Amino acid sequence: MTAPTTTAPQTQTDPLAGAGTSVVVAPSTAKAAALLERVAVGHHDGYDRVVFQFRGDGLPGYRVEYVAPPLAEDGSGNPVDVAGNAFVVVRMEPASGFDLNSGEGKLVYKGPKRIDAASAGATAVRELVRTGDFEAVLSWAIGLEAKVPFRVTTAASPSRLIVDFRNA
Repeated sequence: MTAPTTTAPQTQTDPLAGAGTSVVVAPSTAKAAALLERVAVGHHDGYDRVVFQFRGDGLPGYRVEYVAPPLAEDGSGNPVDVAGNAFVVVRMEPASGFDLNSGEGKLVYKGPKRIDAASAGATAVRELVRTGDFEAVLSWAIGLEAKVPFRVTTAASPSRLIVDFRNA
């Protein structure tokens, strides 16, 4: 008689281990104002990802936090509508979508000011809206379906600030 065999249950690792809802702050590692080149959003198993990609080495300082509406545009204070039921603001400085060192100011970020996250398949993130690019402070609001844990990471080559939101 052979003994029955059992298979140990497979454990899945949490793709957002350590995620939370508290403020995340870090100082700048860039030698000058970081120039935003690209903003992207995507859906992954267990999380939606928002990526801010910068030209050159280093990242601007950043502050990522949940905020209560109403949301306002930097500089003018004008109200900004963002789709969602919970909102995270990513404030980066010194940073800009314009290279002001080129004399007249050269546009570096040529993407949209509003990004519909559903078109990228995101389920937690609904919309990204640039709320400011003023005096070397770059701000984006991220509208979410609900308040969920998030995690902030960075990457190099190219320089990226990455914010992941739990979607499951």
